[in-house]
Amino acid sequence: MFLRWHQWNRRARAVLWVIAMIGVAAALPLGAVRMEMEKTSKEVEYVFDYRDIVEVSDLQPKPQQFLSERLAKMKASGITTMAVYESSLKELSQAGRLTYYSSRDAALLQGKLEPAGENFTYILFTGPEEERMIEPIVKQALDREGAVYRSWTFDGRSGLVVELPTAATVIMTMDFDPMSLQTIHDAGFRILARFSDRVQPLDPAQVDAQLAGLKELGVSRVLFEGDKVKGASEPASLKAFGELLAKHEMGIAAIENLKKPQKGINNLAYTTNYNIVRLYSLSEADGLEMTAGGITDRFLLAAKDRNIRMFFLNGAAKVDPDKVKLVQSLDKLSETMTGENGVVQRLADAGFPAGTAKSFDYEQPSWSKPLRGVVAIGAIALITLLIGAFVPGVYIPVFLLGLAGSAGLYVLNSSIMEQALALGAGIAAPTLGLVWVMNRIYSRTIGDRRIVGGSDWTVGRSQASVTAAKQPGAVSENGEQVKWMFPALSVGRRFGLALNWMIAASLISLSAVPIVFGLLNNITYSYVLEQFRGVSLLHLAPIGLVAIYVLLYSSPLTVGKVRALLAKPITVLWIIIAVVIGAAGFYYLSRTGNSGQVSAVELVIRRFLETTFGVRPRFKEFLLAHPLLLLGLFLSLRYRAAWLLVIVGSIGQLSMVDTFAHLHTPLYISMIRVALGLGTGIIIGCILILGWQLVEGAFRKWAPSVKRKFVES
Repeated sequence: MFLRWHQWNRRARAVLWVIAMIGVAAALPLGAVRMEMEKTSKEVEYVFDYRDIVEVSDLQPKPQQFLSERLAKMKASGITTMAVYESSLKELSQAGRLTYYSSRDAALLQGKLEPAGENFTYILFTGPEEERMIEPIVKQALDREGAVYRSWTFDGRSGLVVELPTAATVIMTMDFDPMSLQTIHDAGFRILARFSDRVQPLDPAQVDAQLAGLKELGVSRVLFEGDKVKGASEPASLKAFGELLAKHEMGIAAIENLKKPQKGINNLAYTTNYNIVRLYSLSEADGLEMTAGGITDRFLLAAKDRNIRMFFLNGAAKVDPDKVKLVQSLDKLSETMTGENGVVQRLADAGFPAGTAKSFDYEQPSWSKPLRGVVAIGAIALITLLIGAFVPGVYIPVFLLGLAGSAGLYVLNSSIMEQALALGAGIAAPTLGLVWVMNRIYSRTIGDRRIVGGSDWTVGRSQASVTAAKQPGAVSENGEQVKWMFPALSVGRRFGLALNWMIAASLISLSAVPIVFGLLNNITYSYVLEQFRGVSLLHLAPIGLVAIYVLLYSSPLTVGKVRALLAKPITVLWIIIAVVIGAAGFYYLSRTGNSGQVSAVELVIRRFLETTFGVRPRFKEFLLAHPLLLLGLFLSLRYRAAWLLVIVGSIGQLSMVDTFAHLHTPLYISMIRVALGLGTGIIIGCILILGWQLVEGAFRKWAPSVKRKFVES
């Protein structure tokens, strides 16, 4: 019975590999659909914060003249759009539409004594046009808040007296400044309306009229201020606002790299049929401090690697303590946009011309859903193969449990099911690739005859292996001879095997890539409305599993062997090793993700790679993991200690899969990045092997004479 089960299990392993490869093949058409989608949106839109221009202008001797000149300069530089906010008394005052006073200031203005027991707000409009255009939006806000107000005039100017303190009146949210909207429109800019969720409850009729007016000015997309989209405070309001956006054919913009996505952005994206673009915001501090080249490189990378189609520039002014003068970033940013090496031209040369940002043309083919089902079964097969590599004889029950569990999870939450399978496949494939490599090494050194899956747990040691185990210097462990050096093969043979094994392991690792982009083939991932979860686990699990396999599976893993390992005393050396590994792991994780920190030298190298190749391969792949893996495979056929380099090499294998887990990066960019990293890493690995051979040859030549001199002395 046991023998029959063993035979069925071995056949199941072969079938599982076939199923996994069918899943990989089924994912390829889904990848082709995604690549076609990514070609449908290439124009980028450059947006400047109009409020910042007004605030900087307000600090100048002639604010209106400065404002007009800077608008003209920005138009000439390639800025296409101005972002406008819902207004307030403070912003209307800065724009020169009105002035406001407290009761005390109004009394001083009129040459009167301050009214006793009064703390009102006095508003004066700058002129008749301002009164005609601005007074309605001020009264609308006051009526919404239930404020009591009356007319007031002074020195030929009309105004209002509001029976509220200035501190309360100045923070009221008002409609967009119609005069600013007209000024921007007449200057030839598009308008990006930036809404907040401060006006509550949402009045659908008022918002409908508001959007209709914006539509007449050419507004086609809106942005949100704060941590919530408009209407997010109430589900009914959010739905109503989304339907109004869809009615007026207006899209939305999602800001990249927020600590937390704006509440309600996913709902609006769905309601507007994913009429959405990703926006990168250059902060005020970066606008003041970064060099023109740095800003250009950052924008180019964002457009190319992260599907950014809107760039939001913030201006600012500050006092330079060295020059003792006021400096502002408006002129610098305008100059950064212009010229042959400016932002606009560099991005246009890279295939991203200036224009109106558009969402991707997205339509799932009818056959995509069945194919994703096939891909899901392929992912289950890969995960089953991983479990079987460590626990023999369980392929059939694990696969059946995987099918049943995935079906149940799909009913509960299909998105979580797809992400869980993608994560499992992403962990399984790199681990299986290096398990396969280690079995090849075991078979040529200590004599284990196992293949991926570990079904055959018999150990057949060749006479050469036994002889090598009895060489002087071998260390005894649990009654077994542990060999630290193996019979030497020729250098050419070792290099050929190492190169072939690395290519084969990389192909096995990359089998997870179609599974990942096939399962997560949804527009929400391209817009980062959903993200691939478990990235930290993907970065750690393959390393840990490969380490376990290298350290514990070089010979049959028995209960006695595990018991002996657990019974070993913990020494200070073990503690030091654990601390070192923990520190290395912490640093490794700190370098992963978008928030990872890099040195100034690395930034220079990154820029060189970006400008030279157009796509930057990952440092940890081509400078660390891939070269050390190739070196480790070459040395592992001679030195047992070199097996540890295979553990380090697992970083490169999992990193290739992780590159494709950045689902907002165009698929072809990820392909080029992985190919460059692997190719460059192999070249550097060959150089390391050559260097090792030279050092080893010199050591063998000079070591005996050095030893004799030492003995004689």
